[in-house]
Amino acid sequence: MLKKNDIVKTTICDYTQEGLGIGKIEGFPLFIKDSAIGDELEVRVTKPGKSYGYARIEKMIRASGDRTDPVCPHSKRCGGCRIRHISYEAQLAWKKDMVENVMRRVGKVTAGEDYELMPVVRAEKKDRYRNKAQYPVGMTEKNGKKEMITGFFADRSHDVVACEDCLIEPEKNAVILGIIRDFAAEKGISVYDEKTGRGLLRHILIRNGFFTGEIMVCPVINAHTDKEKEYSVMYELAEILSGIEGIVSVMLNFNSQKTNVILGDKEKLLYGKSFIQDKIGDKLYKISVSSFFQVNPEQTLKLYEKALEYADLSGKETVWDLYCGTGTISIFLAQKAKMVYGVEISRAAVNDAKENARVNNVNNAIFFQGKSEDIVLGSVPDDKKIVLSPPDVIVVDPPRKGCDEELLKTIKASGAKKLVYVSCNPATLARDTAILSGYGYKIRRLTPVDMFPHTTGVECVAEFINL
Repeated sequence: MLKKNDIVKTTICDYTQEGLGIGKIEGFPLFIKDSAIGDELEVRVTKPGKSYGYARIEKMIRASGDRTDPVCPHSKRCGGCRIRHISYEAQLAWKKDMVENVMRRVGKVTAGEDYELMPVVRAEKKDRYRNKAQYPVGMTEKNGKKEMITGFFADRSHDVVACEDCLIEPEKNAVILGIIRDFAAEKGISVYDEKTGRGLLRHILIRNGFFTGEIMVCPVINAHTDKEKEYSVMYELAEILSGIEGIVSVMLNFNSQKTNVILGDKEKLLYGKSFIQDKIGDKLYKISVSSFFQVNPEQTLKLYEKALEYADLSGKETVWDLYCGTGTISIFLAQKAKMVYGVEISRAAVNDAKENARVNNVNNAIFFQGKSEDIVLGSVPDDKKIVLSPPDVIVVDPPRKGCDEELLKTIKASGAKKLVYVSCNPATLARDTAILSGYGYKIRRLTPVDMFPHTTGVECVAEFINL
C-alpha cells in the first residue's frame, strides 16, 4: 500500500481526461502532472487513495519521444496549457483517443462499428489563437513590497499565477494589462479578495477581433452600479485605454456577489461602443461583453463548415438552431437552408443575433429569446409561446453540461430527420449520444476539431440520423 512521500519508479502508459499521465505500481494507478506517455520516472506520492493516487515527478530516468520544450515559463503552475509539454502530433493523437474512449464507455458506441470517427481537424496556429481572455487579479509580495498581478489561476486552485504575456493570447493583451496594473498602483485601486469579499478590481476581460482589429477591454469590479464613488476612477482608466490602437470599446462590469462566476449581470459603457465586430469566413458578427463567441476564429470556420457539411442542406429545409448564441451557426446554415429558427436564453445574445443577421443580409433566420427546452415545447406562458414549423434538421451547440433532458425529448418529438450536435465536452456528448440512441437517433459520423492547442479541450461535430 502506497503512502504519502513514498518514492517509486514508473512508466507512463496513458493519460486521464484532464491530461495527467498515468503510471501504474503493481496495477495501482498514479496520476502525474507534466508527464508524457513513455516517460520513465521516479515519482513522489503526494496523495494516496484507495483506488488511485497522485504523484509528482522527482527525477526523469528516460524521457518520452513525445516530449517537447513547453516554451512557456508558467506552464507547470498555470491551469491552462496542461499538455504543452508534449508534441502537437501527440496532442492530436491523445485527443482522438480520448473522444473515442469516452464515446465507447459512456455513449456505448464503438468507432468503426457504430459510427465513423474522423481525424482531428488540426490547427495551423498553435499559439496566439485566443480572441477572448479573462484575467483574474491578485496581489503578491516582491522585495518586501506588495503589488498587483494579473494572470491565471494555478492548476486546481484560485491562487493567481502572475503571467505578463500568455502565449495563446494576442501580444497586445500584455501591453493593455501592463497599463492597467500601472494605473491601479498609481491610483491605489484595491484588489478583490475572494475570502473576505473586499477589494475593488476582480477580473479584466479582453476581447479581440482577429480580422477587424477591434479590441474591447472590460474591468470587472466589486461594486454596485449605484455607487458612483466606487468606480468613477475607471473613467480615467478608460481615457488612457482609448489611446491604444485598436481599442474601440471600454466597458465596466459590476459583480458584487461572493461567487466564482466572473461576470455580473450589470455593465456600463465607459468609452466607444458597447461591442466589437469580427468575422468568421465572410460573415461579420457583433460581439458584446457576455456574448458567446468561439475563442479560436480560424478553427471556428472549420468547425462551422463541418457542421454545414453534416447538415447536408439543399435549400428546402427548415432548421432549428438551439442554443444559438449570437447566431453564428444560424447564419452559416441560412446560406443553404430555406428557413432557420434560432433559440437562445440570453437576451443580449439574441439581440446580437438579430443584428448579425441584418448586417449580413440574412433574411431567412429568425431568433427567439428563452430556454430552448421551454420554447420549443411551448411550456412558457401563452403570451410568450412560440410555435415553430416542424424541422427537417436540428442543430444544437449546448454549454459544457450538454443538452437539457427535456430538450432531448423535444428533439425526439420533433421528428427531425437529422441532428447535428456541436459539442465542447466529449463526456456530455457521449452521455447524450446514449440517450438519443434510445430515442431512435443513431450517430453516423463524428469529427473532433482542435480548437484549443496545448490544452485538454476539444470540440466535436457529430451527425445523427433518425431511424
